[in-house]
Amino acid sequence: MTPSDEILDIVDGNDVVVGQALRGEATAQGLRHRCVFIEARDAEGRLFVHRRTPDKLVFPSHYDMFVGGVVGAGESYDEAALREAEEELGVSGLPRPEPLFKFLYESAEHSWWSYVYRVRCELPVNPQVEEVAWHAFLTADELARRIDDWKWVPDGLEAYHRLRAFRAAGTGS
Repeated sequence: MTPSDEILDIVDGNDVVVGQALRGEATAQGLRHRCVFIEARDAEGRLFVHRRTPDKLVFPSHYDMFVGGVVGAGESYDEAALREAEEELGVSGLPRPEPLFKFLYESAEHSWWSYVYRVRCELPVNPQVEEVAWHAFLTADELARRIDDWKWVPDGLEAYHRLRAFRAAGTGS
């Protein structure tokens, strides 16, 4: 089965399931579905950053400061967060990612409910070669220096700015 063949729940503006569709169909038709974004930090507090592979269905070869992906049909956000974090980091036995907040991401082409999580990954990572072309753990300063220079996934960049605002408001460390 290819990623395009995954079945996703299609949701409305209130994140209520209204149907199902193949991932490729949902992407092509701009059907609203669910995604998770997981901020993964190492034991030193550095952030996992990666460049997506060039054959990704959405945002190929873009950089991302989150691991994550789509929530499968019938899967909870929490289940998807743990599954996606372990898959993309190439580890098993991660602690359950901590949910932080949810927001609706919308652009001219895409729409998905997005749940942002964080997790500490003290295990050696072995990222999925199908998903990750390059990776490193960066400090906040190193990331800040690259924000304007690298081509970032737009949904991840929005999640990053929302997470910074969330933390500035004192609602998350």
